[in-house]
Amino acid sequence: MMTSSLPRTPKSVAAAGALAAVLFATAAAQEPQRLNDPRLARLDTAARSLVAVAIDSARAAGLPTEPLVQRALEGATKDAPGTLIVSAVQRLAADLGRARTALGASATSPELEAGAAALRAGAGPAVLAQLRRSRRQTITVPLAVLTDLVASGVPVDSAAAAVLALAASARDADLIDFRRAVERDIALGAAPTAATAAAAAGVFGANALDVNAGARGARPGRP
Repeated sequence: MMTSSLPRTPKSVAAAGALAAVLFATAAAQEPQRLNDPRLARLDTAARSLVAVAIDSARAAGLPTEPLVQRALEGATKDAPGTLIVSAVQRLAADLGRARTALGASATSPELEAGAAALRAGAGPAVLAQLRRSRRQTITVPLAVLTDLVASGVPVDSAAAAVLALAASARDADLIDFRRAVERDIALGAAPTAATAAAAAGVFGANALDVNAGARGARPGRP
């Protein structure tokens, strides 16, 4: 004769409830932290969910996630539609992935952020990879200088050639001085390519580089 199951006593019910609570807490702890990031509460529900998915995927791929949060918050500050915010975050995540592919698994978060910006400015992955090979120390500043030069109107090929020629032996401070000199000369009316060559000579000495005056212009980055 089959015996009936034992009735659940208050103690067994309490134990089951405690176990469920432990399991729930464990599962919650394993959820991506960004899903609970209070800063994302500024987004509408649909956008917040999709942004959280992008952040979760980036984290799983070993990519920095704070830039994605900041991009979402930038969109919220500008009252951008949720769909545009999600697209911007997804594009940045893709650019960070491309930068990591070009720079290698050892690239730091600042290098990946600077690399993503350089890619969006029009530099090709080969430029990032060559810059990585040419310099032992961090390449965050050289990448940022390249991006700033393009933003100032220097053709992307000229900007890349200049940074590649100088970065191997130049200090970060010298590269920053170089960028400032280029921006100053352009503001005074010099052609961007000529300003680049003149600034390199002024900071690093005559004939520091030979920038191709016929280099193609910068490709506009994606919005």
